[in-house]
Amino acid sequence: MFTNKLNSQAVITNKRVSKLPHALAIMSTSLMIGLSMASMSAQAAGLGELFANNGAEKSKFLPVDKAFQVISSTKAASKGTRLSINFDITPGHYVYKDQLTLSFPKGVSATPFTFSQSPVSIDDPTFGKVPVFTQKNMVATTTLTTNNGKGAKNAPIIIGWQGCAKAGLCYPPEKIKTTVDIAVTRK
Repeated sequence: MFTNKLNSQAVITNKRVSKLPHALAIMSTSLMIGLSMASMSAQAAGLGELFANNGAEKSKFLPVDKAFQVISSTKAASKGTRLSINFDITPGHYVYKDQLTLSFPKGVSATPFTFSQSPVSIDDPTFGKVPVFTQKNMVATTTLTTNNGKGAKNAPIIIGWQGCAKAGLCYPPEKIKTTVDIAVTRK
């Protein structure tokens, strides 16, 4: 009996004391939900401003395909096939030299890239001090060969690259898929 009396007093005591914290808990939860909703709306509005799709709003940043036009071309050469990747870079943007990559099937090789322009070194917020291309037009060239010296039809090639806007946006890494006919290596 003593235990029941003690328990019922504890419950009554908790009810009297807990009304104020309960009210504060409800108010603080409501405030937190309100702030979260405002924060999400602000974030959504901020992202919407970055890449506005409707004509009424002006986007702060260009879509990646407008900021960088990338075209590849090939030409048969005596030592395989020359692959040229032409970057048309919009002013105020740059392409990372070290993020330019090629992926190709086993049995295919590529020479190191040569560039039509010299890169400039910048202190990038993401990668630190890195070489980048800021020129309006830059061409990266490599020669593709097969390891056995024979030709290859429709070899799948993936060109990887990444660029940024100087105003503070780094675009995600991009990949361009293409196929290349690799010429027979002539001796």
